[in-house]
Amino acid sequence: MNPIHPALINLPAPNTTFASDNSAGVHLAALQAIIDANTHHALAYGSDSWTQDVQKRFKELFGAQSESFIVWGGTGANVMALATLLQAGECVVCSDKAHIALDETGAPERALGAKLLTLPTNDGKIRPEQISQLSSLIGVQHHAQPGVLSITQATELGTLYTADEIRALTFEAKKLGMRVHLDGARIANATAALGGTVDTLRDFTVHAGLDVVCFGGTKAGLAFGEAVVYLNPEHARRAKYVHKQVNQLPSKMRFAAAQLSALLDNQLWLTLATHANQMAQRLYHATKDISGVSYPHAPAINGLFPILPRAAIEPLADWCKFWDWDESINQVRWMTAWDTTEQDVDRFAAGVRAILASQS
Repeated sequence: MNPIHPALINLPAPNTTFASDNSAGVHLAALQAIIDANTHHALAYGSDSWTQDVQKRFKELFGAQSESFIVWGGTGANVMALATLLQAGECVVCSDKAHIALDETGAPERALGAKLLTLPTNDGKIRPEQISQLSSLIGVQHHAQPGVLSITQATELGTLYTADEIRALTFEAKKLGMRVHLDGARIANATAALGGTVDTLRDFTVHAGLDVVCFGGTKAGLAFGEAVVYLNPEHARRAKYVHKQVNQLPSKMRFAAAQLSALLDNQLWLTLATHANQMAQRLYHATKDISGVSYPHAPAINGLFPILPRAAIEPLADWCKFWDWDESINQVRWMTAWDTTEQDVDRFAAGVRAILASQS
């Protein structure tokens, strides 16, 4: 580790980092849920009362027609969802910025044995005309057939689809016979940003024509646990078997299910996501006018993507960890989380101001 830069050495560092919401701790409600579920023996593989309870809660969120399955983590959730939607000879269509394309070590390709067809995007969002242009591939035996459209809400760049934008995408996709998957690792942050209600969630999922939603829990404050929620029950029939085949069936599922129930209880998932988003806004307003800091866009959720002088990045990251994003333009990523405090934000902003002032 490098020594602390002189401009920062006398400043108190934040108690949290700005590296990732995955770096955050576990909310006490989730920890207590694990303890409460650890009282006696319970049937394994999802036959326990905690799993049945959280499945009822997901039906309350997404409708009686929905079916939910608990999995370990986000990559596994995506693989399971895509595996149940995809047929032989088909490919998955996604953004060139998608997590499944860039950050899952080829897990979908290896597990599915299928091609990912990436579409160029500047902001991580696919446009309807990009889907309609895929019609030239339909029926050509030398091309993998577009079978599944995968979108991310919120995107890897922190941008958001409106409900109308998702409806437009699903309309074009279904004209081509495609199914639609939503990677919702940060679905709580997206819901909070777009309106902050259960109706907001339903508007861009159930009422937008999606077939399956991956509901993120880990980034929202859990130790582990996500849900794959099938909005179209036809696609849930195979999921029971795919669940274990893709190594996502926890034997002691109650400990993941109990956490998810705690997250859904009294809309804790929205409360925590709203806080994380607010901390991102606080950091944005505290740093946007500092000389040397520029933002391509204001944060929509809990991620910021500022551009800094190259000489400021390493000493600042040594003092309080965050990651490079696009080194070619000196862009970094700052992520707030459910446990980021106002003090953390204010201390970090003071550090940004100090390091840039020392280099001016």
